[in-house]
Amino acid sequence: MAGSLKVLLVGSGGREDALAWKLSQSPLVEHIYVVPGNGGTERPGSGVSNVSDTAADDYPRLLLLSQRLGVGLVVAGPDQAVVDGIEGYFRGSGIPCFAPSREAAEVEGSKAFAKDFMKRHGIPTAAYETFDSYLKAKQYLESLDYRVVIKVDGLAAGKGVVLPVDKKDAHRALEQIMVHGQSGSAGDSVVIEEYMDGNEISVLTFSDGKTTRTLPPGQDHKRAYDGDCGPNTGGMGVYAPVPFVSATNMEEIERLLLQPTFRGLDADGRRFVGMLFTGVMLTTSGPKVIEYNARFGDPETQALMLLLKDTDLAQVLLSCTNGSLSDVTIDVSSDFACNITVAAGGYPLDYSKGGAIVLHTPPKDVQIFHAGTTYIDGQLVVSGGRVFSVCATGSTLRKAVSNAYAGVKSIRFDGMFNRTDIAAKSLSLL
Repeated sequence: MAGSLKVLLVGSGGREDALAWKLSQSPLVEHIYVVPGNGGTERPGSGVSNVSDTAADDYPRLLLLSQRLGVGLVVAGPDQAVVDGIEGYFRGSGIPCFAPSREAAEVEGSKAFAKDFMKRHGIPTAAYETFDSYLKAKQYLESLDYRVVIKVDGLAAGKGVVLPVDKKDAHRALEQIMVHGQSGSAGDSVVIEEYMDGNEISVLTFSDGKTTRTLPPGQDHKRAYDGDCGPNTGGMGVYAPVPFVSATNMEEIERLLLQPTFRGLDADGRRFVGMLFTGVMLTTSGPKVIEYNARFGDPETQALMLLLKDTDLAQVLLSCTNGSLSDVTIDVSSDFACNITVAAGGYPLDYSKGGAIVLHTPPKDVQIFHAGTTYIDGQLVVSGGRVFSVCATGSTLRKAVSNAYAGVKSIRFDGMFNRTDIAAKSLSLL
């Protein structure tokens, strides 16, 4: 780093470690401050450091901190910051903030709003109904003769979606959410939608409000255990690009889903500036939107950063904030990238914290991003459910996956686990 730009990066996960790593490669950047950061984003001499005495959701204080430090770019990582409208706190301050407005971010903040938005603008998605009454939702479930998906309306750390196996399971899940408050206030309202068969992919798109640039699609693995078993998580691993997604598929996704989304938000007075994550289901009747996220995905970002080898991320983010994305080149490597999540035992339910971590030097071309880690008295310890993102590239998908799994062997702590079948379905088709 040889530039003069100081960046304030909000968040503490693997996504933020990956963004800090990539931003630190920019010739524009002098220093990156991560609030509050983790065990990987405190790297003495690297130009990356943590600010642990400021809360990630204390937005007025983040503004004062940015002004005091001479920050020239703020980057919002977590969903809560984006949905809370962190961008609005910096608007008019002279400090660009890479995040959509609170109004635009409602496509993530409320599943019901997002579904109504899609319906209003003719964007293909699953049939659905929204309920804030448990009794009415229960009656609706009784009337259905097809499989459903139940989604809590608000933010739930990537764990607000239930895929019941049958009607009995659906009723049990609905009761847990709406009667017993399993998801807190996020579950006061629910969306019940028709289950979609197909292949799910993640599509991330930069937008400056006029110009958009879409990155290669990735495929996340949401369930905790091999074979897509167990509860939903924030993501247990991802790879990109996806071999079975053709250029024709991506053109169709742009035409039917992405561009109508950006046009619709603009027409509604919610112009989107930032990163839009679109969960897409490739069905026999064409691509359909599963959900929107109004920020970088996690674990997708970690893998994608490895593919942007010759791209200046700081320049891209700044161009989005000032409306000049059309002037910037985003170079994407022809390689494949894979990210394996290493999690704490018990995740995503009850898991223990504080266990000591032994971290060896990983093989060449493997990048280990920290997520749920921190230092206590000089010892790296577990502090979250998803502990590391182990990422690697390769000239083929098989090589990228193999390299990432080799990197997992560099990590040791009690109770650690990871899925062993990331990308297995795609590899079986090659």
